[in-house]
Amino acid sequence: MNFFDSAPGFSRWTIGTPDQFLLITLETSRKSLISLEFCLRSRQPSQHHFNMAKRTHNTESTELRPSKKSKSDDKHSGKKEKKEKKDKKEKKADKNGVDQVTSNTSDEQSGYSQASALTNLPQSEIDQFMEEKVVKVTDSSTESAPQLRPIISFDYLPPCDENLYAPLKAFPAPSPIQAATWPLLFAGRDVIGIAETGSGKTLGFGLPCLKKLLDSKRPRKPYHPFAVIISPTRELAMQIYDQLVKFSHLAKADVTCIFGGVGKDEQRVALRTAAIVVATPGRLKDLQNDESVDLSKVKYLVLDEADRMLDKGFEQDIKDIIQPMPVSKRQTVMFTATWPRSVQDLAATFMNSPVTVTIGGDPSADPRANLRIKQEVEVLDGREKENRLIQLLSRSQKGQNPEKVLVFCLYKKEAMRIERLIKMKGFSVAGIHGDLNQSDRFRNLEAFKSGAATVLVATDVAARGLDIPAVKLVINVTFPLTVEDYVHRIGRTGRAGAKGHAITLFTEQDKALSGGLINVLKAAKQDVPESLLKFGTTVKKKQHDAYGAFFKDIGTDKKATKITFDD
Repeated sequence: MNFFDSAPGFSRWTIGTPDQFLLITLETSRKSLISLEFCLRSRQPSQHHFNMAKRTHNTESTELRPSKKSKSDDKHSGKKEKKEKKDKKEKKADKNGVDQVTSNTSDEQSGYSQASALTNLPQSEIDQFMEEKVVKVTDSSTESAPQLRPIISFDYLPPCDENLYAPLKAFPAPSPIQAATWPLLFAGRDVIGIAETGSGKTLGFGLPCLKKLLDSKRPRKPYHPFAVIISPTRELAMQIYDQLVKFSHLAKADVTCIFGGVGKDEQRVALRTAAIVVATPGRLKDLQNDESVDLSKVKYLVLDEADRMLDKGFEQDIKDIIQPMPVSKRQTVMFTATWPRSVQDLAATFMNSPVTVTIGGDPSADPRANLRIKQEVEVLDGREKENRLIQLLSRSQKGQNPEKVLVFCLYKKEAMRIERLIKMKGFSVAGIHGDLNQSDRFRNLEAFKSGAATVLVATDVAARGLDIPAVKLVINVTFPLTVEDYVHRIGRTGRAGAKGHAITLFTEQDKALSGGLINVLKAAKQDVPESLLKFGTTVKKKQHDAYGAFFKDIGTDKKATKITFDD
């Protein structure tokens, strides 16, 4: 078949091969050559290309007659032009939005405008706050732009429904982590907050979330979660839920708490109307796999205690949960107590130019305890621990107003035995550990919070995240497996600006961790007993579950080996 036999408009041409036709066109018209070259290269000449090269009926003319576009062509072209204009407009808006946030003290797109009273404060007052509270803000994307000032007083909060801010009257001023992160979160930035436990992180991410929800135009139907807050444990999830509920009714937002150990049916019903979902990663992923929740419209994502979730092996679950969420229109917040390589890698995966706010020094250095906590370490024989525990409880529980005491054990069987011992001695005690079902754990925790039980015996399940008000004393019956866990345990006291007290019963079996404990005590300017120094000051190497004591925190991905062959 000749190349142009079926081409309309070429009845006057009898040449049958593209090469011959091309030679004749060279003598005829430069425009025809250009059009036909395109046809020959593609080897799939279209109707449009042939129409462009169609010769006029007047053989004396070498001009090309412009083809007439069909209505369908006009329609298709119009749609394409509209789409291109829309894409350019959106890209321009996104670019302008980013520039506005990073280079100004007010952000029109996010609705945040720094209070004039805060702007007019002397810089020396801001510097003093940053120095005294040991606050460091790192934002590599705005090296030459002025940083948003910390909201050091509730008076400097952005305008909003006064009822939303009403519960804040119970506090004298924002905590350091709140003051430093609020302006960034109000401005729509992704934020990494690194701070000790008990620093007010829940309100730090909760208040901007609720304000963002109030300012948004959330459609009534279909319902999609506006915000998702992921935490490592059921207890911490319930605690976050309780805090948000106090504020959420003012924002007219439904908040639901999702965790394992209970039925899914009620949770599925709650998810139909929930604006804010607080969840543990395992159960949320299950409901996501069941198509019981649609996360494609999430605008605000929080990972609380991110380092703890990675320690518990939830990294892949977290990635699966985040995968269907929007990227460009989602604000992401991560709070963590430590800053290991694994957490850094996770942040780099799904956060967009985050601002890092650090409270209390270098997070990659040795763990540091809250300076408001008085730490005591008693070195004794392991057989003396139970008697010494009862003595300490007797001292703290005397009088009309007994102190709230949190007793930590290493294993759940030990916790059950210690709980029975304390109960037998006549103290009001409750316990939370892995062998209890969910309802019993909640009931015992509420009993301790309300004061019905003044002593709570717990394993490390309660060591992080739980905000139990007015805990005066923490007793470590058995030292934890790591110094980091020790710091998190004693962090249950001395919260929200209060002073705390921690007593640790240390035995010869714990001597491998003496060096790390001594460093924590010295950093907090606490007394180090001579009996502890006798065990030595060598710090044990960080261990990895699979790689042992020689593991280095530089990533575990095996690199490819390059093989070369001799010629």
